[in-house]
Amino acid sequence: MKLLLDTQLLLWAAAHPRRLSSAARKLINDTQHELIFSAASLWEITIKNSLGRDDFRVEPRVLRRGLLDNGYVELPITSEHAVSATALPELHRDPFDRLLIAQATCEGITLVTADAIVGQYSGPIRRV
Repeated sequence: MKLLLDTQLLLWAAAHPRRLSSAARKLINDTQHELIFSAASLWEITIKNSLGRDDFRVEPRVLRRGLLDNGYVELPITSEHAVSATALPELHRDPFDRLLIAQATCEGITLVTADAIVGQYSGPIRRV
């Protein structure tokens, strides 16, 4: 199964694995799963890191290199993803989360999240 980790889970998996739920750890550690990160997550991390957010204190280039070195696959942002995000219901106003939901839907991959609001969307989303 292909799993797209949302930004929060991506940060936790890379730097704070103890914060992951047991369900998230089980999914991430299962070698049968292909782990994917979105360019949107690195974009979000870069922006929020530059704003001094404590929960985004990571060097984006180092994180990206580490993810790639550990077998994660990078998912670029396409215009189809951007356009599809506009069709989502207004449950969540965070543009990065909306883009991740659109990417998962367009690509037919499962978005893994700990976010209760993101988990309310229909489609290939798994809340852990």
